[in-house]
Amino acid sequence: MAETKTVRFVITRQDQPESAPYTEEFELAYRPNMNVISALMEIRRNPVNVKGEQTTPITWDMNCLEEVCGACSMVINGKPRQSCTALVDQLEQPIRLEPMRTFPIVRDLQVDRSRMFDSLKKVKAWIPIDGTYNLGPGPRMPERKRQWAYELSKCMTCGVCLEACPNVNSNSDFIGAAPLSQVRLFNAHPTGEMNKAERLNAIMGEGGLADCGNSQNCVQSCPKGIPLTTSIAALNRDTTLQSFRNFFGSDQV
Repeated sequence: MAETKTVRFVITRQDQPESAPYTEEFELAYRPNMNVISALMEIRRNPVNVKGEQTTPITWDMNCLEEVCGACSMVINGKPRQSCTALVDQLEQPIRLEPMRTFPIVRDLQVDRSRMFDSLKKVKAWIPIDGTYNLGPGPRMPERKRQWAYELSKCMTCGVCLEACPNVNSNSDFIGAAPLSQVRLFNAHPTGEMNKAERLNAIMGEGGLADCGNSQNCVQSCPKGIPLTTSIAALNRDTTLQSFRNFFGSDQV
């Protein structure tokens, strides 16, 4: 009789934010095209570890399951990435799953990404509108600008770039590449440009652009291939011009 092929997982678990982490191993029957999320679902349905002990179901975040929402980020075999697109066939075993350590642990593989969302609020990463009535089509963007702006709009706030960045940690207020890139995106919008100075001033303070160490880990790890370092370079120029505007008290520099 042929031996049944299995997949082994070593999962870092943590029962509460204050409790110590520990690892637990699970073994599942192999299926073609299995991804990490489907494996976690199987463990949740039958939470029995390799010792044959009944345990608690694994906790993690997920939503769209097609690399759009960014919720299922975790560290897989030492690399932060999306677990919905991490295929078991392409991973070295045992497959090690850990939570992202840049963010506070909620439980097991689930983390609190509020730090990133607070940074987006800080830089006003939205287009302000006056009321809910129809404002019409609005100004048009030149096609050339629209093309690179669309690439920046692919950001799904997954947090992978922050996890990969050595400058984003519990001892630093650095907001990271994702919020910085969103400053460039919304400043490029014809309507969002009204708040351009406000956004630039927000990233010129503590935790802003000056705290970037240019490790370029962010652009290498981004699952959407967003040109994050290009945005950071462009913002260096924009903030330099803004500092002159602030000094001379003029918008014409």
